[in-house]
Amino acid sequence: MGLKSRRFGKGGDPEVMMDINTTPLIDVMLVLLVMLIITIPIQLHAVNLEMPVGIPPDNLVKPEKVQIDIDEKSIVYWQGLPVTAQELDEKMNLVAQLPVQPEIHLRPNKDCQYAVFANVLSTSKRKGLSKIAVIGSEQFVQ
Repeated sequence: MGLKSRRFGKGGDPEVMMDINTTPLIDVMLVLLVMLIITIPIQLHAVNLEMPVGIPPDNLVKPEKVQIDIDEKSIVYWQGLPVTAQELDEKMNLVAQLPVQPEIHLRPNKDCQYAVFANVLSTSKRKGLSKIAVIGSEQFVQ
């Protein structure tokens, strides 16, 4: 409640103002409006994709698949045969020079050393091999 600044009548007592102060309500509404304006564009972001129309052509050249396994003793296998780090490097050099880059399926054992796994990944990246899939990741889920 507040007091009116003007006096009505001859009496010395000011009249009591019975109106509610709406300034704090307006402030809260403005803050909510600003929050709404800020958050709505985030929810409405869309990615426009131009999808191809028609039947895709058959891929006549199927890429070769190279299987690299790492066992629990951190021994690296290339297509089922154990290889050293130098042999792995040489084989990746040969594979990287092929006209159609092969898919590399890397399957580490959950007990192998991470350094060996990271070495295989970094070697493949250095050689320019980009089609790498780490398979068998369901063994890491407990």
